[in-house]
Amino acid sequence: MGCKVPPPRGSLPHFCAILLVLNAGLAASRRPEPYFGRVIGRLTQYAHGIRGTVYAVDESTVFVRGFAYDGTAPDAFFWVGDTHQPSPEGTLVPYPEDYASRDPPVLTAHTNSDILLRLPGGKRLRDIRWISVWCRRFTVNFGDVFIPAGLEPPRPRVLPEFKRLAHGLRSGNISVLDAKTFYIPNLHYDGAGPDAYFWVGNGSEPNPFGTKVPNEMNSLNPLRGYQGEDIEIVLPGKMTAYDVDWLAVWCVEYRHNFGHVYIPKDLDVPPALGQTKITTSSTTSQTPFSAANNCKEILDKRLQVRWELQGDHVQITLSARLRKEQYMAFGLSGAEGRPAMLGADVVVAYWDSRSNQPRVSDYTITHLAQCDGELGVCPDLRLGGSNDAVVVSGSQKGGITTITYRRPLAASEPVKDKEILTTRSQSVIAAFGPLNNRYEANAHSFMDTTRTDVQLDFGAQSDNTCIGLAEEDASGPEPWPTRVLVGVSNFTARIGPAGGKRGYTPITGHPSWGIAWYINDLLIPEIYVERGKSYVFLVEGGDDRTNPAKFHPFYISDSSEGGFGQKKEEDQRKQRVFAGVAYDNEGYPYPTTVGRYCEWTHKSTDQWAASKTFEEYMQTLQLECGDGEPAALNWTVAHETPDLVYYQCYTHNNLGWKIHVVDPGTAIHIPGDKSAIINLAAFSPPSLFILSAILVTMTALTR
Repeated sequence: MGCKVPPPRGSLPHFCAILLVLNAGLAASRRPEPYFGRVIGRLTQYAHGIRGTVYAVDESTVFVRGFAYDGTAPDAFFWVGDTHQPSPEGTLVPYPEDYASRDPPVLTAHTNSDILLRLPGGKRLRDIRWISVWCRRFTVNFGDVFIPAGLEPPRPRVLPEFKRLAHGLRSGNISVLDAKTFYIPNLHYDGAGPDAYFWVGNGSEPNPFGTKVPNEMNSLNPLRGYQGEDIEIVLPGKMTAYDVDWLAVWCVEYRHNFGHVYIPKDLDVPPALGQTKITTSSTTSQTPFSAANNCKEILDKRLQVRWELQGDHVQITLSARLRKEQYMAFGLSGAEGRPAMLGADVVVAYWDSRSNQPRVSDYTITHLAQCDGELGVCPDLRLGGSNDAVVVSGSQKGGITTITYRRPLAASEPVKDKEILTTRSQSVIAAFGPLNNRYEANAHSFMDTTRTDVQLDFGAQSDNTCIGLAEEDASGPEPWPTRVLVGVSNFTARIGPAGGKRGYTPITGHPSWGIAWYINDLLIPEIYVERGKSYVFLVEGGDDRTNPAKFHPFYISDSSEGGFGQKKEEDQRKQRVFAGVAYDNEGYPYPTTVGRYCEWTHKSTDQWAASKTFEEYMQTLQLECGDGEPAALNWTVAHETPDLVYYQCYTHNNLGWKIHVVDPGTAIHIPGDKSAIINLAAFSPPSLFILSAILVTMTALTR
C-alpha cells in the first residue's frame, strides 16, 4: 500500500524537471510521427509531372506519399517488374485495390495524393526491381523508382502469449501486425469478468491508468467469453503500439489484471496505413462503439450521457434501456455539490409510442409532486415558458433508446433555467420513471434518481469514461436458490465463478467482479454456527501477493462488503473483525489465513445462462489447484458475537456472504418453509452432516 506525497515547498521546478527528463526518455523510445515505412526513394520524373516518395510498408505493400500525375496519358497504370529497366514485361498493380479482381481504371490526375499499393499475384518486394508509372499503349515509362539492394521492409512482430492470471485467459502467440493492429489467435476467456476489456498502457505492470481498446467488433462493451477464437483488435485514436508498454485483459471496476503481454519498443512493425484487413473467426454481433468525445455513465451505468459543445449550444445524447412509456431525465442539479431535485433544470426525453418519434421537453422542478400547472415537476411550456430543448435525432436499437437534443448554454428564462458553464464542472442529476397519461414525467418516479453528487464538465474536450450500459432484463433467468450449511464444523473455502445472473449478484444484491467464495464447493452458502463452539475453515484462496487476482485471504467480520485490507484506516475501524486478521508490532493489520490457490474454473465459457440449477453449473466446472497447502482458520465463536456476520476476502470486496450465529439449541427455520424448524441440539455430529445436505436440497426445492 503506497501513498502520494506532494513535493516540498519550493521543489516544484525540480520535480517538473525530473518529469521532463522522464518524458524525453519515453519520447525517444517511440517511433517518430508520421511514419510511413522504410524509404525506397523518390519517383524519377520523365513525363506528365510524375512526383512522389515511395515507402516499403511491408514485404508486399508500398505507400506513395504526395503522388502527382497530370492524368493526360490514355493508358497509364502503376507497373512493377524484375527486369533491369521498366519494360512491357512488367505486371500491372491494381489501383484502387478494389479492382484487383477485374480491370482497373486508367490512372486519373493527382496533385498531392497518398496512395497505398498492394503488389499483385503474391509478389513481394524482393521479387521486383522497380516500380513505374507506365503507359501500356505506347510502352512509355513516365517515372520510376528502383528497389534498393538489401532492403528490409518492416515486418509484423510475434510476441509471447497472454500471461495466464485469471478467468481462464490464454492465447497463442500474439502478433503486432502493424502499428495499431494486434492479432490474438486461439483466445480463451471465460467471460465471467463483469467489467473486463482489452486494455493498454504504460508502466512495468498493467494498472488503472490505461486505455480501453475496442474488441474485434469495434465495440467497447465488456468482453464476452472466447473459446479458441482468432481475433484482431485495433488501438483507438492516434495511439500506436509504440506508445504503450503492454496489452492486457483488465477489469476496470475492480482493477484486476486477468493477463497481459509486454510490447517491446524495438518493434519495427509496418505503419498502420490501412493495409491490414481486419478478419475474425467470431460471428457474435455486438453494439458498435460510438466515438463521441465526451461520455459519462451514471445511475449505476444505466444511463449514458454524451455531450459536445456547438457554439452557444450544447448537444446532449442520452442512452438507456427504457421500457415502454418510460422516460429518462438529465440536467443541472438544483444545488451545487449535491443532487437536488428542487430547483433543478432538466430535460425529459422519451419515445412517444403514439407517433413513434423521440420527444424532449425542458422541465422546471419547484415541488416534488405532479405538475398542477403552477407547481411541481412541470414542463416549462405548462408554466408559460418555452421549451429550449430541441430534438436532433433518436433511435431504438437492441433494446436501447438513444435520443439526441440541443439546448442553449445560457439561461434564456432565468427563473426556470440554469446556465451551463464551460469553465468548470457542475453538479448534474438524472432519473428514470414512467410517464403519466399526459405523457409527462410522474413526480414519484424521481425516487429512481442520482443519490450522490455527480459532476460533469461541459467544456471538456475528451472526457470519455463510458464502457457500456448495464443490462436490465426483467424476464431474465431465475437465480439459483441460496444454499445453507447447518451443523458443519469443518469447511473448505475455495474460489469459483460468481454464476452470472443466477449467482452472486441476484443472491446478495451486491455487484460482483466475476468470482466468489465456494464453501464446501457451494456458491456462497449461508452458514449457521453456534456460540461457544469451534470451527475450522481450510482456506485455499491464494498466497501470491504479487498477483492480486489470485490472492484472497479469508476473514470473518460484520461487513457485508469485506475488503478490509483495501480500506482506509477510518473505514477499517467501522468493521468488527472476528477471525482472520492480526496486527503487527506497529499496529498495521495483516491477513492470517493465506493458503494455496484452488479455483473452480470453466471447462469452456461461462455456462450460467444454460444451467437451470447450480448442480448443472458445477458439471461445467473443473477444480484447479496450485502447489502448497491450505491455510487453517480456527474460530471459536464468542458469546458476544452478533447474530449475523460474514465470511469475506481481505483484499477484495464482495466475495462472501452470511454466517448466522445462534445460541445452542436454537430452533432454525428451514429456508422457504416457515412452518418447519430444526433444533441443533437434537442432532448428533454425524447426523448434522446429513441434515446440512437435506437443507441444501430442500432450499432448492422450495424456491
